[in-house]
Amino acid sequence: MNHFERRDGELFAEGVALRTIADEVGTPTYIYSAATLTRHFTVFDAAWGDIDHTVCYAVKALSNLSVLALLARLGAGFDIVSSGELRRVLAAGGVPSKVVFSGVGKTRDEMREALSVGIKCFNVESEAELHELSEVATELGAVAPVSLRVNPDVDPKTHPYIATGLRESKFGVPWQRAPALYAKAAALPGLKVVGVDCHIGSQLSELAPVLAAMAKLLELVDQLTADGHRIQHLDIGGGLGITYQDETPPTPAAYAKAVMGALGDRQLEIVTEPGRVIAGNAGVLLMRCIRTKDNGEREFVVVDAGMNDAIRPALYGAWHTLEAVVVAPEPPRRVDVVGPVCESGDFFAKQRDLPPIVAGDLLVMRSAGAYGFVMASQYNSRPRPAEVLVNGDRYDVVRRRESYEDLVRGEIIVETPEA
Repeated sequence: MNHFERRDGELFAEGVALRTIADEVGTPTYIYSAATLTRHFTVFDAAWGDIDHTVCYAVKALSNLSVLALLARLGAGFDIVSSGELRRVLAAGGVPSKVVFSGVGKTRDEMREALSVGIKCFNVESEAELHELSEVATELGAVAPVSLRVNPDVDPKTHPYIATGLRESKFGVPWQRAPALYAKAAALPGLKVVGVDCHIGSQLSELAPVLAAMAKLLELVDQLTADGHRIQHLDIGGGLGITYQDETPPTPAAYAKAVMGALGDRQLEIVTEPGRVIAGNAGVLLMRCIRTKDNGEREFVVVDAGMNDAIRPALYGAWHTLEAVVVAPEPPRRVDVVGPVCESGDFFAKQRDLPPIVAGDLLVMRSAGAYGFVMASQYNSRPRPAEVLVNGDRYDVVRRRESYEDLVRGEIIVETPEA
């Protein structure tokens, strides 16, 4: 469920007309619904009932400070993959002891920073990282809580770019090697083994891969417990999918029920890292038609948003619903919706049936809350969009649109010898 609805044919975000935001803030603009973010987090959190659990929102999905602050007030923990994300979480009021640090490329400086604030756990992804973290923690006189990210070699049946649990993936350690690596972790100074971690991929549309991974994880947990390790939590990652087109992913309740059923009577805290399922359908990208073009073969709707603003269609071939903000009563026409970026891959939809669109009309790309603005760039020297958070019948610009000065900030012109 989301709070983007039509009233007399016009699209609103909660109580605010999108046309109002376009007139006052401009386009392209990302628009998020506070009510939707709140509902999605609350439903996901409540699905776990009385079981000991921590929901660590995946900051990489949508990292605007106002969004993080909203989730922090709801009691969220956070899953981070950089010190920049850690700083965002802290600035937004997040609790360090509810932060897990994932990612294959943590630097020593990032380790130091995370240790200094007292995060919940490092999800370690290699033997080399174990040794480096041990050295850093020892230098600081600290103890780093660790879990190993275990790669169970399970096919998540999703796009290959967002599948992270297969044997050939750069993520995690092979689950067969995990017992030996846990023994090394326990023997290294400055480390404390506290959990087991796994994340098999994003946009999961069925439970079978989750349960297959759980079976291997729990077998590992039982072996580690028999070996004398005190495993306090099981981090099952994130990845629960959303509906972009016609997908029917499991509900949070079904997901939690399946995981808890597999867990049995084991006394473990469950840690989850949802991102897309919280933020995806809580946001849209608002854009305006610049002009239309007919080349005799196809009709193009050229909009002021481009692949630099929202790269998922170009990068993944991702499908997003596109809608006119005000629907015309005439029959639809088959068009390509394209941006102004100088790339043939700069499109949002090809051969899509839409109502007649003319210059000046507003469109939205749905399900743009996750992996939208966070993946935006300044390619073609295009300023990144504004971000707006709607709360009831008011809205706030929570990131202003970039200016030319923002584009060149940090650059200098150096004098070069004359030829």
